[in-house]
Amino acid sequence: MARDELDSSRTKRRAGFRLCTVSSYTTELLEIRADDPKMHVLFIPGNPGVVAFYKDFVESLYEFLGGNASVTGKTWLLLVHVNFLPLSWLFSLEEQIDHKMDFIKQELENTEVPILLVGHSIGSYIALDMFRRSSEKVAYCIGLYPFLALNPQSREQSIIGKIAASQILSAAISLIVASLGFLPIRALRLIITNSLGKSWSTVAVDAACSHLVQYHTLRNILFMAMTEFKKLTETPDWAFVREKQEKLAFLFGVDDHWGPLQMFEEISKHVPGIALSVERDHTHAFACTEAGSSCVAKFIASLIENRLLCSNQ
Repeated sequence: MARDELDSSRTKRRAGFRLCTVSSYTTELLEIRADDPKMHVLFIPGNPGVVAFYKDFVESLYEFLGGNASVTGKTWLLLVHVNFLPLSWLFSLEEQIDHKMDFIKQELENTEVPILLVGHSIGSYIALDMFRRSSEKVAYCIGLYPFLALNPQSREQSIIGKIAASQILSAAISLIVASLGFLPIRALRLIITNSLGKSWSTVAVDAACSHLVQYHTLRNILFMAMTEFKKLTETPDWAFVREKQEKLAFLFGVDDHWGPLQMFEEISKHVPGIALSVERDHTHAFACTEAGSSCVAKFIASLIENRLLCSNQ
């Protein structure tokens, strides 16, 4: 059963990192294995695809689920430990989805418990497409602050789209940001804290220091963004969403240009009755704070209890 609050007196089980080779590429996993799992939660992060940002979230989700579910977070294809890369090693949205499907086949094919997909931002789109490709293995799919279509009113998306569409700009910005990696770690932490994460947790700042100042990561972030923006000009597959609405849920935020409330209204119009919620206290980057991680983890745990655990009893 899901817990209403975390028990501070209990020793919190920590998530561990491991490297896993799937389809000849090494990817980083963040996971907690339950002793007797009732389900397996597979979490797909948003861009930049670095699961280390979600360590607090994964641990909170495991605790709120009362240790009844194994939780695995999967980093995107980013070529771990590669400093420079040819253009052929830049991975598109479609390739990222394919790799995650290969991961399910390799790592979760023989899993006897239900698989639950949870995605954040563009990870919501990825999780939804994975659900479409493997409906027989997935029991439920949850999108957090979902990026499902381009937002023409977003100035930020317009700027990112223009940068990502230019190989010259993408390479130049990646080199400039990667050069910060040569700074002493104390100076780098200070820059990241003051520019990006004044309210960020230590976990989030550490993840930014270790991953976001790598050239190959930045190139893939921007290349992925370019392919995202091309794909998300298409109309969502409303027929599939209607067909699977009993196994789908979305959580939106306020003032979120990636998952705006216009999309909340669009989903409501096309699929009346689907599980939709709005969270008002945390930003799109919820996982970068301990409070945001705990809040969203609690929401998911309650949803799983109401929709899945109770129905299986």
